[in-house]
Amino acid sequence: MAKEKAPQEKEEASLLSTAFDVVSILAVSVVAVAVAFIFCFRTVGVVGSSMYPTLHETDRIILSAFETKPARGQIVVTCQPSVNPVIPDTLVKRVIATAGETVDIDFDRGIVYVDGEALEEPYVNEPTHRREDFTQPVTVPDGYVFVMGDNRNNSTDSRSESVGLIREEYILGKALFRMFPLGKFALERY
Repeated sequence: MAKEKAPQEKEEASLLSTAFDVVSILAVSVVAVAVAFIFCFRTVGVVGSSMYPTLHETDRIILSAFETKPARGQIVVTCQPSVNPVIPDTLVKRVIATAGETVDIDFDRGIVYVDGEALEEPYVNEPTHRREDFTQPVTVPDGYVFVMGDNRNNSTDSRSESVGLIREEYILGKALFRMFPLGKFALERY
């Protein structure tokens, strides 16, 4: 006849089993999050003030690595190499126009037009008066997007020859939400 385990031995076995379950769940969770960030999401830090007031320097945003087909109004991160060594290769900007759309800017009034219609842009810091190298109008060819920062008069973007139109293949992803600073997760949707 087999000897029954003492109550203390049963309790120790139960605690060990519970501890093993907790450690297993934590390990699987860490691996799942790591896999998600490797294949589905990316994190990017904001450098500079070109996206103010929507994003601030040192904000950290999470991108969807799956959604690389841009749409007007989305905030995207691009890794297109710049012809100007002062401009970083990774830029956070807002899509203003996609393939086939024509961008025109009235710098006196500070209004951006796409296909002849003034954009409603509640996200900009101030009207667009800074010209850069922009010669208007610009029709966006297939496979490209026209991007601008929300801080229009302090942003080097598609208006500048050193950035120019962005090839869709260089878009890393669409910004989903802000990871840091804590408590300010939402990005305005326009």
